[in-house]
Amino acid sequence: MTALSAHPERNVIRLQLRRNLVLQDLDEAAWDELDRHIVISDGRKGEYLLLQGVREMEQYFILEGVLKRVVANKDGKEMILRFAAESDMETSYAAWRLGTPTPYGIVCVTKARVARLPLPQWTAFLERFSPAANQTFQTQVMQGMSEIMAHTITLHLLDAPGRVQRFLRKHPELPNRVPQKELAAYLNLSAETLSRLMRSGKV
Repeated sequence: MTALSAHPERNVIRLQLRRNLVLQDLDEAAWDELDRHIVISDGRKGEYLLLQGVREMEQYFILEGVLKRVVANKDGKEMILRFAAESDMETSYAAWRLGTPTPYGIVCVTKARVARLPLPQWTAFLERFSPAANQTFQTQVMQGMSEIMAHTITLHLLDAPGRVQRFLRKHPELPNRVPQKELAAYLNLSAETLSRLMRSGKV
């Protein structure tokens, strides 16, 4: 990990960060403060940024690549809760606020670059420097939770073609970026069924 202020690509990274919905309206004083806390890390495909069950939590802004949020049972069986890509974020804010361990992990689906900082520093920054960004952040957290709930309901109510159609409608930018095995797992389908549906032209 490299501090943003010392990163050789810091100017490009700052431009990428300004595209994030939560960060786009910060003033220069806020950016100067945020620069002190952000570090940049590059993750390999399959690398965990956050482990399920830990108490040290961070805020992540995705600069490049795709991440997934996953939950695993005691036998190691995983369920993918959501995908997130550039200009989006990942967080375990709700667990941090409740004082509970992280209920899920965050994993790199592809090679990824993220800007990250500890959640205590992130929330203190929002409260001190940008109430508007704080409101946007809270809304994004709730939208993420709502998205996961809607996806869980979809798995129970829609048939296989319906699940695929909904994903393509909601996330048209992701099918060519997410490995088919990962996408099939997210939709609770076998890779063979997903491949057949995609080839059939019925979705």
